[in-house]
Amino acid sequence: MSWIRGLLAVLALCVLPLAGTAGCGTGDANEQASVQSPSPVGKLLEDTDEEGRAFREVDEDDAPEVDIEVQPDDSGDGWDLTLTLDGFRFSPADTPARAVAGRGVARLFLDGRFIAELRTPEYRLAARLVPRGTHQVTARLYADDGTVWAADGEPIECTADITASGTEGAGE
Repeated sequence: MSWIRGLLAVLALCVLPLAGTAGCGTGDANEQASVQSPSPVGKLLEDTDEEGRAFREVDEDDAPEVDIEVQPDDSGDGWDLTLTLDGFRFSPADTPARAVAGRGVARLFLDGRFIAELRTPEYRLAARLVPRGTHQVTARLYADDGTVWAADGEPIECTADITASGTEGAGE
């Protein structure tokens, strides 16, 4: 008989905490909605990028920063791009499409033409994409909802020059 009492005591300990949490909170739908949908980040501006994506202005003190370093790769058949980020983290591919402070993706542009969306700080730019001459590669930060992070009315981005000396490349 004592084993039945022990079993009942264990069951009671397992069931009581579950039953106790069912009535927690006020039951107010607004309370739960505010937990699930945080307040908007920054202010949407009328300015847009070349693709029509709105700028999302954040205070300059809170704005993320990006820097880009470009080095010829070891094979001589392209360039290794490395982004250095401050106050910004890349979001995983399955992230919901909403703006969260300091989160998102970087988009790369070559001479203003979109070439890649990054979720990591490294990228290899193939030489075949870069015709002979000097070109600009730009890394620009975007929120997960597709808006452009901006500070003081300007997109948060960094640009570096690439000079291709070969005779082959895109457009040749």
